[in-house]
Amino acid sequence: MKNAKLVVNTIVVLAFSTILMAAQMQMPNSASTVEKSTTPKTLTGIVSDSMCGAHHMEKDKSPAECTRMCVKQGMKYALVVGSKVYTLEGHEAELDKVAGTKSTLKGKISGETVAVESVESATKVK
Repeated sequence: MKNAKLVVNTIVVLAFSTILMAAQMQMPNSASTVEKSTTPKTLTGIVSDSMCGAHHMEKDKSPAECTRMCVKQGMKYALVVGSKVYTLEGHEAELDKVAGTKSTLKGKISGETVAVESVESATKVK
C-alpha cells in the first residue's frame, strides 16, 4: 500500500511539474517586453509629471501649473501617450515651456524612460 501511494504521489508531482514548465514556456520573456531603442523614436503626448501622470491632483491649478509645481518639488517630467506614462530625462528648460500641453519629443526609449533629444509643441498657434 505504501508503494502504491508513493507511485501516485510521484506521478502527481511529475504531472504538476510538467504543467508548470509548459505554462512558463508560454509566458513572454520579460526582457523582450521592455521597450528599448538605440535609435531615437518620436513620441507625441501631453507633457506632465511623474507623480500626476494623466490625472493632476491640484484641481485649482492648470495642468501646466500643476506639472511645474510637482517638478519643483522633485518629480520628473513625464509624457502621457495614451495610457502609457514615460518618465523624461534631459531638456528640462524646454519641457518647462511646454508643460501641460501636447508636444512631440524625440529620444531614446529604455523601458518607461525617454532620454529626450528634442522637444517641440504639437499645438499649432494661429
